[in-house]
Amino acid sequence: MASEDTPRHEAASPRRLWFGLSTAFFCWFLLGIAEMFITWRACLHNEQFGQASANPAAMAAAFAVSGFLLAVTAFSGFTSYRNWRRLSAERHVYEGEGRGRREYMALLGVFISFTLGVGMVWMLLPLFILQYCLRMR
Repeated sequence: MASEDTPRHEAASPRRLWFGLSTAFFCWFLLGIAEMFITWRACLHNEQFGQASANPAAMAAAFAVSGFLLAVTAFSGFTSYRNWRRLSAERHVYEGEGRGRREYMALLGVFISFTLGVGMVWMLLPLFILQYCLRMR
C-alpha cells in the first residue's frame, strides 16, 4: 500500500502558482507599453524634420526589452509546467485536466505563457521586416 507523507497540493507554493499564471500577461503588457514609448521617443523627433528614420539605439533597445520580456515569459511558462507536473498525475499536457484549483492554475499558466509568448514573437517580427518608424504611421 503506497502512501504519500506530503500531500501533492503542497508541492507547489501559491507564490509560484501566481507567478506562473500572471507573469506572462504583465510581460506582454509591459512590452506593448515599452515599444510604444521607444517608438514615440525615437521616431517623433525625426518626423518633425520630414523623414522617418529610426535611431539604431532605439532598435537595440526594442530588441533588448523584447528579448528580456520574452525570456521572463518563457521562464514563467517553465515554472507553470513544473508546477503542473508536480500536481498532476497525467504524463502529457494534452491529456491534462485542471482537477483542483492549484492544478488548474498551473495548467492555465502554461497555456497563457505559450499563447502570449507567441504573441510577443509576432510583436517582434515587424522589426525585422518594416522600418522602425514606419510602424508608427
